[in-house]
Amino acid sequence: MPPVMKRLALVQFFSWSALFIMWINTTPVVTQYVFGSTDTASAAYNEGANWVNLLFTVYNGVAAVAALAILPWLSRAVGQVMTHSICLTLGFLMFFVVRDAQALLLAEIGIGIAWASILAMPYAILASNLPQAKLGIYMGLFNIFIVVPQLLVATAMGSLMKAFFPGEPVWTMLFAAAAWIVAAIAMLRVRAAV
Repeated sequence: MPPVMKRLALVQFFSWSALFIMWINTTPVVTQYVFGSTDTASAAYNEGANWVNLLFTVYNGVAAVAALAILPWLSRAVGQVMTHSICLTLGFLMFFVVRDAQALLLAEIGIGIAWASILAMPYAILASNLPQAKLGIYMGLFNIFIVVPQLLVATAMGSLMKAFFPGEPVWTMLFAAAAWIVAAIAMLRVRAAV
């Protein structure tokens, strides 16, 4: 792999690990810590699960706006590498500390901006730094770093949580926040290769 691809692979690994943690654990976190229920048959749990649907809608809507307006502007202002690094510092930590449903909308705004960046910036950087004759091959290989972290999270996170934090899914959001911070720091290493 070219050096820029190796550096971006590390960023992708931690970025997608955090996303998969979010997709699996947002409902248990929000229903338990914000809506006060772990009983899947209760009205409070279902209200929390419905709120998670709204939160996910918000981050996807924000991502669409961010991709069209925020990312191009920020990328021109500070460059693609710094843009992606900044975007990866947004969102997850609020799930660990906030217990207000409305306030979680702010977390989703940050996650939506980061989601837009994850879907765009690494590929834009990679595409401009790879031999064009092998671009398709490298892009295909690069997508491995989306799948592998999801497999690892699916395999290991449940066991880690049972061993160290049984019945406390909120800790998964701290893992996700830490993964994005590691990705943001790793992104700064890409600068040397661009």
